[in-house]
Amino acid sequence: MTIVDESPTRSRAFWAIADCWNVVRRGLTHYQRQPVNIAWQLGFPILSVLLYGYVFGSAMSVPGGGDYRSFLMPGMFAMTMAFGFINTATVVVYDATNGVIDRFRSMPMSPSAVVAGRGVTDLLLACAELAILMLTALAIGWRPDGGILNGIAAFGLLLLLRFALIWVGVWLGLLVPNPEAAGGLFAVAFPLTMISSIFVAPQLMPSWLGAIAAWNPISSTVAATRELFGTPVGGGDSWIEQHALPMAMVWPLILTAIFLPLAVRRFQRLSR
Repeated sequence: MTIVDESPTRSRAFWAIADCWNVVRRGLTHYQRQPVNIAWQLGFPILSVLLYGYVFGSAMSVPGGGDYRSFLMPGMFAMTMAFGFINTATVVVYDATNGVIDRFRSMPMSPSAVVAGRGVTDLLLACAELAILMLTALAIGWRPDGGILNGIAAFGLLLLLRFALIWVGVWLGLLVPNPEAAGGLFAVAFPLTMISSIFVAPQLMPSWLGAIAAWNPISSTVAATRELFGTPVGGGDSWIEQHALPMAMVWPLILTAIFLPLAVRRFQRLSR
């Protein structure tokens, strides 16, 4: 008989991936069995595009000229990614208050699988949201002119922003006491997205408000994706606006470096 000595590190890595996939499959199964929730989550971006693009779009202007709907679409992509942390927080607090996370922690599974599985599930859903938004944008006449590679890079920046905000959502979901309180996080997301360059260029705002909007991490992603898509940018002369592309990578890394350890620490303290 030949005894095969398997590496413990490899074994732990294998089971961590397997446990993570089981958590992802559980999350996707919930969406499959609750089509109303996913219909709302995927339908809200479409309604937002139609509302802001056609109802308010005729009253909007773009610095330097250009079609407003072309200016708007990269902002709508970023807004959808930003609002996603509310859904993350709601699902996490629901699992925490109903004992699901405690059940996972009592099982012989990787401690990182619950948090990592939630992140992978949300990224997959974010890809579906971006695909639906892209089809909606093409249907209303939006045409990116930056090329295929730049378009892929733009979507990569959007998913990077969503990845960073996942950990904000996980941390908040483990912090708030119940799902009703998680719904109140909309009061945080609303000014975060409105005081940015999603709908209006910062230079059209009052100077103090424009400075806040320009330094909003979401604004860097919006400006960078507009540049990559080849749509009207409407950028200003401030340092942060002139360096939108590198800052669209720096801001998510900063957010991840702050909130990922906070989420993991909060998760580890649940049973204490």
